[in-house]
Amino acid sequence: MTVQVGVIGVGVMGADHARTLHRSVSGAQVTVVTDFDAARADTLAHELSARTVATATELIAAPDVDAVVIASHDSAHAEQVAACLDQRKPVLCEKPLAPSVDECRDLVAQEDALGLADPLVSVGFMRRFHHPYVALADEVRSGSIGTPLLVRSSHRNVSAYPGGDSAGTITNSAIHEIYITSWLLGSPIAEVSWHAPRSTSYDTSRQDPQVLLLRTADGALTIVDVFVNARYGYDVRCEVVGETGAVSLAAPHTLSIDSSLRSASTYPKDWRPLFADAYRRQLQAWIDALTAEVSSPLATARDGLRATQVAVALIDSMNNDGATTEVAYH
Repeated sequence: MTVQVGVIGVGVMGADHARTLHRSVSGAQVTVVTDFDAARADTLAHELSARTVATATELIAAPDVDAVVIASHDSAHAEQVAACLDQRKPVLCEKPLAPSVDECRDLVAQEDALGLADPLVSVGFMRRFHHPYVALADEVRSGSIGTPLLVRSSHRNVSAYPGGDSAGTITNSAIHEIYITSWLLGSPIAEVSWHAPRSTSYDTSRQDPQVLLLRTADGALTIVDVFVNARYGYDVRCEVVGETGAVSLAAPHTLSIDSSLRSASTYPKDWRPLFADAYRRQLQAWIDALTAEVSSPLATARDGLRATQVAVALIDSMNNDGATTEVAYH
């Protein structure tokens, strides 16, 4: 069985998904793409021997689309996921599921109302498919470092995409750390607070960097620094400190250079070199679940809702001088 996939939004992320499906994922064929930039969509469609349509609505309803990947702007996710549910088509939506709690909650309710044995919505929290994160989680869960007490995470980009703000840093970038914290510790985030040092001069549209404190229900504390204009490279770090030891991800250097009496390491420019295999494994797992007609092993719509609920609590804290804020999961 070959799953015919339509891709909505073919900027950097969506084009990568489409090319990975085309080149590296068995059982999938990209048949239709769409983007607000029609020329960009046409170019990619020609490369992949696919076709283009003018709108996401048309793509979702197309008879030669069995499943949909959404990589459009965050603000469009809720409407497009809802349309996929209306058509009863499986959908892999890039994070966040939606920027607001109400939108996420509506999508969960819409999917629940279908009463299907296998959920249709998957959310692209791909770090659970990244081998180093899997190894980190396995080590924590093995008990080798004792009870986890403290997690220290960093998420740093070379530069931010234009058009964002301080809240967008949380809902679009820090959302990965929000999700992975609960996944690593196996405990929901119960309360949060937001803090910040002096902001970088390279981006006047937002507070950057930001420091987030996440306390899970088991009492562990996670400290996250998110710096989307770090300039020096793309860098993701995570260390879990337990009662009897600590375990951490190795630095994401891709090259070490020894020359002229010096040794230097290089960082990637963006997430693709570091997480390319995780994205591939996520897409393959999604397609495999569809062809076997079983539940997707990816994050669910409810996972997406919980992550956005934490993000909104952080934004509330940001708007209230860093006050400790309880996460409302109702």
